[in-house]
This record gives sequence, structure tokens and C-alpha cells, in this order.
Amino acid sequence: MMECVRLAVVGGGRGSAFSEALKALTDKVRLVAVCDTNEAVLNKWKGEYPGVKAYLDYAKLLEDASVDAVFLATPLFYHARQAIAALRAGKHVISEVIASTSIEDSWELVETVRQTGLTYMMAENYCFMRPNMMVGHMAEHGVFGEITYAECGYIHDVRELLHASDGSLTWRGNLFRDYNGCTYPTHSLGPVAKWLAIGREGGDELESLSTFVSKSRASAKYFHEHFGDEHPGSKPEYWGLGDSTVTMLRTKKGALITLKYDVQSARPHNMTHYSLQGTSGAYLSGRHDQDEPLIWLEGASEAAHPEWESLWLHKDRWEHPVWRRWREEAERTGHGGGDFLVLEEFATAILNGRKPAIDVYDAVVWSSVFPLSVESVAGGGKTVPFVDFKKPRNEGRS
Repeated sequence: MMECVRLAVVGGGRGSAFSEALKALTDKVRLVAVCDTNEAVLNKWKGEYPGVKAYLDYAKLLEDASVDAVFLATPLFYHARQAIAALRAGKHVISEVIASTSIEDSWELVETVRQTGLTYMMAENYCFMRPNMMVGHMAEHGVFGEITYAECGYIHDVRELLHASDGSLTWRGNLFRDYNGCTYPTHSLGPVAKWLAIGREGGDELESLSTFVSKSRASAKYFHEHFGDEHPGSKPEYWGLGDSTVTMLRTKKGALITLKYDVQSARPHNMTHYSLQGTSGAYLSGRHDQDEPLIWLEGASEAAHPEWESLWLHKDRWEHPVWRRWREEAERTGHGGGDFLVLEEFATAILNGRKPAIDVYDAVVWSSVFPLSVESVAGGGKTVPFVDFKKPRNEGRS
């Protein structure tokens, strides 16, 4: 039985955010290699982790027998193909979001996991944030009654990440130029899918979606201000992605989910917007870092009229067991503790021989909002069915 997962980090830039998590998990995870196309990035890793192997070539890394698993922290367009290659090379995979940008790659990823029997997990760190796990624990125990509606949103101005210093587009810039839809859905949808037990035995399934997008203005304004009229990005028609995207999702049991995605509009961050409505209670996330998450539970208050109260008033009873165990370690890492907890969960799943908390089916279904929403927008907001990746490929579309 494996005693420690020998891990390679692929994508040393973003991957460096997991350094503290790796140091806290040395009993379960040992960093043995890092891969990046930038030698300066590799040298920084070698300075922090003497003895770690450094690779410029991903294919060469996959030939290394000392690597048990790879952590893909690369741009999202590479995730599916890199994951498939790693699985075929006999490596377990943990992938940053999203898992795949196309339905075809999603099918191949699912089939490769089935064929190899190896562990695949998507590192959706928002599912592991403390309030999201606590609300999920309460939902699992029926505290909200039957859940009928949820909202989620990722609102985060990232226009400064669309370009290099000379104005040339980064991979994010290419994404915004070439696609119109909800292209980064899982930070929002993941926690809500957990609350509704999407894909779980006795839970629910995503049935269909419709996506609507506003006009494009924010990125053109930004590029005009920073690079002038001569830059093509200063023209609104250059950008495929509209400023605000709203996706309506229905489940097979009749629940409704609203997903808002806006990564261009000028405003402070609101990357963790959630709400939940059940037959016996409701939840509202904080709107910003200084705002309390709020909850209302039927019969829990003796006030004459319903009143919101802090979620944390219920922590003694409903704190998730994972946070009771790992809170001190998790709070030292990024994304509300999620960066630590995704690695801990991945390693534990491998070492214990069990399915990870976010498996390949979760990964491809949540990620499929990208291509399905693009299809919906192209059809004027038409309703598009989800794919059932647990069926044979020729039967998978609802």
C-alpha cells in the first residue's frame, strides 16, 4: 500500500500558491518534480525545494517513474489533454479548474479514467471554503428542508490579466476574444451542486441550461485607456465575451439555479456570491470579506417576524468535520483554505483507495457549462440539455 503520494506540480507559476499546503502535508504528499516552460520559474522551485526534479518538457515528466501523480496548474485550455496524457502514462491526476472546455474532450477524459482505474480529481477549491462546507453539511442533514432555488456568482474584474505589458493577449485574453458564454463556471456552480447532491445517489441531476449575455463594453474601455485607439482591443466588437453572463439551470427534480459570471465590469470583487432557498430555511453569503454570511431557519428564532442571523452562530453544531480537523492548517493557505484541502482530499483518496470528493463525473458535468452555454448564447439563449457522462457516449445527451 502506498504510504505517500509522490507529486509533480505542472505549471510552476500558479502552482507556487500551493507551497504552504505542500509543506503542511509532508506525511501524505512529497513533491518530487515540477514542470514549467519558464526556466526562471523552475529555478525558483529548485531553490525552495533542493533536490526536486525540474522539467521543461511535460512528456519527459510523464516518463519519470518516481512520479505517482501530477497536479495540473496550467491554463484551462490544456487541462483535459494533459490529464488524459498523464492517466495514460499511469499517473493519478488532480487538475485545476475547469476540467475541460469541450464535450468531446470530456468524454475522452471520462473514458480514460474508467479504462485506467486511476484517481482523477478536479481541484475546485471553492467547494472547500469554510462557509460552503458548513452549508453543505446542513443541507445534507435536511436543515433547509427541500432545496428549491440557489444563486451563485463569480464577479471578479480580471482585465489586467488579459494582456502582457506590450498589450499582446494572454490565454485569458484569447478566451475573452474567442468565446461568448459562461466560460469559468465551477467556482460558482461547484458548491451549489454539492448542496443539491448533484450526481450523488438519491440526489439530483442537472437537466438543462439557458444563457444570456449583455453587450461587451468593459474590456474595450480598459484597452482604450491603457493602450489607445490603435489597439484592436479598444473596439467592443473585438471581444466575443459580453460583460455580464447569466445562466439559468434546471435540475431533474425541479430546482432552479441562477449563475452570474462577470469578470470584466469595473467593481470590487464578489467572487463568492451564493444563496440558497429551501422549504425550511435560507442562506445568504457575505457580499465582501467584511460581510457576515447569513442564515434563517424556520422555528430557530422566537422573533415575531423572520430575521437573518450569522451563520457562525450555528458553527458548534454544524461546522463541517473536515474544518474541525484541518482549520488551523487550512487557514494558512489560499482561497479560504481550499488550496490546502483539495490537496489533502486528493492524497487521502489515493492512499485510502476511495473516490475523491470531486470525481471525474462532477468535473466534466460542472465544466460542461462552458461549451453548453456557448451553444445556448449562439442560439439566442436557447435551452440546451446536459450530457449524462455515466451513460455510453452515444446515449449521453438528454
